[in-house]
Amino acid sequence: MRRFFVPSGSLDGQTVTIDGELHHHMIRVLRLKAGTHVLLVDGKGESRGTISHVGKESLTIVLEGEALPVETGTGPAITLYQGLPKGDKLELILQKGTELGATAIVPFQAARSVSRVGAAQSDNKLERWQRIADEAARQSQRASLPRISFAGSFGEMLRSANQSLKLLLWEEEQETLLRTVLAGRTAPESVAVIVGPEGGLSGEEARQARDSGFIPVSLGSRILRTETAGLAILSILQFHWGDLG
Repeated sequence: MRRFFVPSGSLDGQTVTIDGELHHHMIRVLRLKAGTHVLLVDGKGESRGTISHVGKESLTIVLEGEALPVETGTGPAITLYQGLPKGDKLELILQKGTELGATAIVPFQAARSVSRVGAAQSDNKLERWQRIADEAARQSQRASLPRISFAGSFGEMLRSANQSLKLLLWEEEQETLLRTVLAGRTAPESVAVIVGPEGGLSGEEARQARDSGFIPVSLGSRILRTETAGLAILSILQFHWGDLG
């Protein structure tokens, strides 16, 4: 049975109306017909339903009883702050970060970011990035969608970070290992992780992050690409405190 995300509160009634991009995906891409059984998730609960009517602009789904609570992941809410990388690397990070349970992914413009996103492009880029994450959430059958936002500058990103534990994955950190920071620490409510772009963060950016409460950590002797580093630390945190393994 195919599973689809709908806006929060959509499952409170007896029917759900689907329009826009999801309508296009269900009817034009998947070619679902009236009578097809589906599973709908709104972040709070899930409900089975049956497509009762298909129109050119919308479709109607009749729900089968009250929505049931969904099983949510254990462990802290993790936000990945990702320095904007080159090319299509961010798409991989969004896809795999979603699969690994990131609560939010925030690309930001770092001093050494080769790619640049201007104000005129940001809305279109953000819409595309959210679609990529939404599709990854559907395919991995997550109970909730990750939040994708864009921080236009390093300072803007730092001001938005208010998590309980804040980690800076920095290749120039020589002393503090990630395992040392995690050892014996009670699982926090939320975690922020900063990963730089190709070329890493500048010394000034690292200083600003430390002044904002981020702890610089190293993964040891391995030097990971920007598209690998965030996924590696997400995996470690999910194994240590979450529902991986």
